[in-house]
Amino acid sequence: MRIVTALYLLYLAAPIAMLAVGSFGESWTNTLFPTGLTTRWYEEVYNDPSFRRAFVTSLKVVLAVCVINALIGVPLAYTLHAARQRGIGLAVRLVSLMPIVVPELVLAFGFILVFSSDTLPWLGSIWLLIAGHVVLTLPYLLNTLVADMAHMDLDARELAAMSLGASFAQRFFDIVLPSLRHSLLSGLIVVAALSVGEFQLSNLVAGFLDRTYPIVLLQAFYGATGFACAATVVLLLLAALASAASGASARLGRAG
Repeated sequence: MRIVTALYLLYLAAPIAMLAVGSFGESWTNTLFPTGLTTRWYEEVYNDPSFRRAFVTSLKVVLAVCVINALIGVPLAYTLHAARQRGIGLAVRLVSLMPIVVPELVLAFGFILVFSSDTLPWLGSIWLLIAGHVVLTLPYLLNTLVADMAHMDLDARELAAMSLGASFAQRFFDIVLPSLRHSLLSGLIVVAALSVGEFQLSNLVAGFLDRTYPIVLLQAFYGATGFACAATVVLLLLAALASAASGASARLGRAG
């Protein structure tokens, strides 16, 4: 069993390791490993205006998506939790998982049909791109928050506060929000990681000046191999940092 696990981990790690090695290789043509050693590919990625613009665009989209998810996700998760307590848990789960079940291409084509019309000519705008990312990532945050609400016995806390005369606003801001601070942070980091790496919907609805990092990354593979490897490693590092931060926030939540 350990051998199978080790082989599986090796299978997962090998492509990432080869990308890291290739990003420092001078040349990589028809050989198993690259030849030479250089850091110029990272310098070219940094100095490339299209990559720098795409990187900034991705950061803008991620920041906006996290803010919108937080503003929408917490009250919506609270509503879904209350609905689940009333015995309609299956319907709640189906609604919350619907954007995950629907393929991203289907959602993107729907955006194209609706928002390329004369009535809603928003196709190619960064706001439509942000809206698409919100639709794709919100279910992950909702399920994280709803699951934590079920495990932390939130209803008993609210009933106790209600018996002491606390209003709904007082219960929500003094009990619900503080109780969800760690799960909200963990969920938002997952949202950020998903938004950074999202490609299919972004590739179809983003405008030329608002292309995200993964879109520009695809074009790099038509050029120098080392450049493409370095650009990919940058994206992997961003995802790894988000995953590490998510794990740290989850541990803080358990400790608290």
